[in-house]
Amino acid sequence: MPARITTVAFEGAEARRVEAEVVLTNGHISFHVVGLGDKAVAESRERVRGAFAGMGLSLPGKRIVAALSPADLPKEGSHFDLPIALALMTVMGIIPEDALTNYVCVGELMLDGRIAAISGALPAAIAASEFGMGLICPADNGAEAAWAGDVNILAPASLIALINHFKGHAVLSPPVPGEVKASAKPLDLNEVKGQEVPKRALEIAAAGGHNLLFVGPPGSGKSMLAQRLPGILPPLTSRELLETSQVWSMAGLIAKGELTRERPFRAPHHSASMAALTGGGMRAKPGEVSLAHNGVLFLDELPEFSPQALDSLRQPLETNEIIVARANHHVKYPARVQLVAAMNPCRCGYGGVGKGACGKAPRCIRDYQGRVSGPLMDRIDLQIDVPPVTAMDMALPAPAEGSKEVAARVSAAREIQLDRARRLDLATDNGLNATAYGAGLEHICALDDSAKALLTQAAQQTGLSARGWTRTLRLARTIADLEQSGPVLRRHIAEALVYRRTATTDDQVEARMQGRVVS
Repeated sequence: MPARITTVAFEGAEARRVEAEVVLTNGHISFHVVGLGDKAVAESRERVRGAFAGMGLSLPGKRIVAALSPADLPKEGSHFDLPIALALMTVMGIIPEDALTNYVCVGELMLDGRIAAISGALPAAIAASEFGMGLICPADNGAEAAWAGDVNILAPASLIALINHFKGHAVLSPPVPGEVKASAKPLDLNEVKGQEVPKRALEIAAAGGHNLLFVGPPGSGKSMLAQRLPGILPPLTSRELLETSQVWSMAGLIAKGELTRERPFRAPHHSASMAALTGGGMRAKPGEVSLAHNGVLFLDELPEFSPQALDSLRQPLETNEIIVARANHHVKYPARVQLVAAMNPCRCGYGGVGKGACGKAPRCIRDYQGRVSGPLMDRIDLQIDVPPVTAMDMALPAPAEGSKEVAARVSAAREIQLDRARRLDLATDNGLNATAYGAGLEHICALDDSAKALLTQAAQQTGLSARGWTRTLRLARTIADLEQSGPVLRRHIAEALVYRRTATTDDQVEARMQGRVVS
């Protein structure tokens, strides 16, 4: 009779149920693993063989067949070693037949019988909880898996320890969740001198979860401002912590089961490929946009990224998820991020004014900024010109207001949004204004005649798209929430429009160079 052990196969950050069956048959002495596995799965038989030899056991002199079902589900990784070995031990009579009935098993075997750590222990534990089962995982993953909650977890260091547990010779203690790492001291906004308008835009972006772009010459403080965004964002909620940690678990980035409530801040280099940003590779690992889930994706030197890599972000910025397509299956990762980007006005860096001004402006500015596609720019709610910092600004003392004061206003505005979303049952992904849509958005952004006339006139004059109209409403709602204002007023629409203005013609580019209003 075959022995059956439950395990999981990972599809993105989700774990799907898989049954590992082992049977001994007559015939040529051999060991086969079937079930649409990759190279790592095929090599399981050698690791199992070595682990048995390391414990002083020999394989039965029969034909061994290990089947992973469903057979049409692609299976990747080395975590199938442990379930195959345990099913084989059950067939051999080493472990009682009913001992593993209520457990999901994952783990990689070493040649001396030890059980090595794997990626994805937390999603596996959550899946086991949904199945109404316990989990057997490596000892090094026990603290991570324990975060799944009320799950019976066994975390042996070796096969011998697990055998002794089931035979009653020793008892494995359940692991405890790892510690919550203390957040590093964030960079403070009071270190930024001048730049009051960009600071205001940063506060609005943090309050509503809006996408943000800084455009300015070198040394104006674009990266400095962006790096201080984590210091004014609230910590992850319990639900967000679990969602984010599942992605990081799949990437193997959780050490000793330690989690953090600090929101992710990912800043990939501009040489990053499309696969690095969106996910991919042989095993379709999560990319930067997924590792920044519930946090910030910062793209410095935006036009220097390849156009294909940037345009690959257009869909996840709308859908809050990324789907990596393969020939025989699709892998989905969550990707609810706040995009923050920075760029110089042109390749020389200075644009058409100031020291080092480009002699080819405004065409050079238009060509350089044109490396970022219009559809991607349309998804950025706030587009802010960051002027050079003057000597007078540098000579002033540090501002009295820092990240602590701004964070308090951001937190209050977010509480207003979350309470409103719960109370009105709004159609929004995370309760923030940046993800509100449909009738719910129209309801919370009901405009009076004056505000509606201003928005309509601006849309006609600037060619504001339907997406731009929606994002302007969201932005105005956040500005009103920062003021703790009930309705969205004309002044809120006016400020939102200022932050969304774009330059398309040479005359408009030149006007922006000179600091004039673009109509």
